[in-house]
Amino acid sequence: MRELTIGKNDAGQRLDRFVAKTLPLLPPALLQKYIRLKRVKVNGKGSKKDARLLAGDVIQLYINDEFFDRPTEDNAFLTLFKPQLDILYEDENLMLLNKRPGLVVHADETEKVNTLINHVQAYLYQKKEWNPRGENSFTPALCNRIDRNTGGIVIAAKNAQTLRIINDKIRNREIKKLYLCITLGRMQPPQGKLECFLLKDEAKKQVFVYHRPVSGGRSALTLYRTLETRGELSLVEAELLTGRTHQIRASFADAGHPLLGDGKYGDGAVNRRYHETRQALYSYRLVFDFPTDAGPLNYLRGKAFSVSDVAFKNKYFP
Repeated sequence: MRELTIGKNDAGQRLDRFVAKTLPLLPPALLQKYIRLKRVKVNGKGSKKDARLLAGDVIQLYINDEFFDRPTEDNAFLTLFKPQLDILYEDENLMLLNKRPGLVVHADETEKVNTLINHVQAYLYQKKEWNPRGENSFTPALCNRIDRNTGGIVIAAKNAQTLRIINDKIRNREIKKLYLCITLGRMQPPQGKLECFLLKDEAKKQVFVYHRPVSGGRSALTLYRTLETRGELSLVEAELLTGRTHQIRASFADAGHPLLGDGKYGDGAVNRRYHETRQALYSYRLVFDFPTDAGPLNYLRGKAFSVSDVAFKNKYFP
């Protein structure tokens, strides 16, 4: 419990507005709940949210210490009163999350609070599975990233051992990641491999494709197979053998078959004709191959998880 004494400058304010100003990390809905539950008291008694404060009033706050911190990127999860997650699978070690297109996985220059990792941390904090103030507390982390406008499966680790193992398995290609995408035209041959080198331009937030080694370039390998073609659009399954930035988008565009809706590597005229503003790309299936030992995660060996409801597939290839 903490106490605050109302000074002359704060006299006359409503109780809820004073507490909201004092504790910016406390979600408004949670503040109202705490006032109703009398976890916010004035001079030792419960009070209404619109009560006017007087100079000398003592406010008692029965609120977790975390909410008294100064707002930073590290504690932004506290402001999410109702975390929104589409959980495909969860156990004591990890979560598989179906990230919606439009949501960023980590904070960037455009979004600091409404991120996938903040929703994960808020969810685990509210379940009391994670205490950020605990001694040597591990901060829940994402094992893989997906672009803002791409949807699909993201792995979240609940402990350091899981994070290390999953990162090793991804690095050693022991976790199969399959994507659905819609390309313009039909790939020739219908099934094959795309091999290239990708050079990232940080300033333009774009990658450039080369078919020879270049300084700073990284090899990119993508397997693909055409599932169906209707008119000028093809539904394609792509498997990442490497995990480079914009790998699928840039590789298919370089092959002459950009993704529908891709504003960076695609065909603007076609995208406008179909009224698509996000690339038709979805990480829809994850397979834990694990040909080598996975320690405490061996129970996942051979398991596969899929997203069945992919909006662009339902729209163009029902």
